[in-house]
Amino acid sequence: MPLKIRLTRQGRKRRPFYHIVVADSRAPRDGKYIERIGLYNPVTNPATIELNFDRALYWVQQGAQPTDTCRTLLSANGVLYKKHLLAGVKKGAFSEEEAEKRFDVWKKEKEAKLIEIKSKLKKAKDAEEKKRLQTEAKISEAKAEEIARKKSEQAEAEAKASKEAREETAEEVTEEPVEEKAEEAKTPDTVKEPVAEAPDKAADEAVAEKPDEVAAEPVSETPEDVAAEPVSETPEDAADDEAKTMDADEAVKESSEATGESEPQEAQKSESEKPEKGTEEK
Repeated sequence: MPLKIRLTRQGRKRRPFYHIVVADSRAPRDGKYIERIGLYNPVTNPATIELNFDRALYWVQQGAQPTDTCRTLLSANGVLYKKHLLAGVKKGAFSEEEAEKRFDVWKKEKEAKLIEIKSKLKKAKDAEEKKRLQTEAKISEAKAEEIARKKSEQAEAEAKASKEAREETAEEVTEEPVEEKAEEAKTPDTVKEPVAEAPDKAADEAVAEKPDEVAAEPVSETPEDVAAEPVSETPEDAADDEAKTMDADEAVKESSEATGESEPQEAQKSESEKPEKGTEEK
């Protein structure tokens, strides 16, 4: 049965890792396998390789054929070199101790190279990080300068506006007393003229109005004067007065009969007025 040392894919999309297995060459890639001897993760930098060295060497000595990728992985870990040394020992080219010594020297050199590669990668990563921080610092400084410039411009504009406002208020304050003084200077002349003219005008108006007032005022007559003056009544007015007095007498009589009281004073007054009106008619 031909054996193969190959990879079986694991992991998710775009984040793969592989198992190093010994399987039948007729089996599918991710199918049944005989033994798993290691792990390979190409996503990391540098790539991660975990390998069971003794079992890989055993299967190589048993005739298992690695694929191209697995051959590179086995060579990087020294499996193929160790097989070559053991083949020399078997042929008698050198002893087993010499083979172990040569393998240790190769392993130390390989580890040194790997450490150097890792240090270079770390230095490059640190330099990139430092550069990124410097660019961010420059950007932040530029932003800070821009903000400070805008704030200074805004402060200058506010100071200028406040200064202009103070100057305007000062001008208004200075203009108001000047206007008040001008008004005060004008008011004495305007007041004095009416005061000086007032007595003459009042005297003239009083003299001009007196005849009209005397003519327009009605004569206040006393009751005695009214009684003394003869009233000239027409026959029609006398007839109206007699009708009114008769209506009043009838109303008084009806009210006295209904209440059984004596005649009111109004009736007496009306009776007392009758002879006076008769005398006036005569």
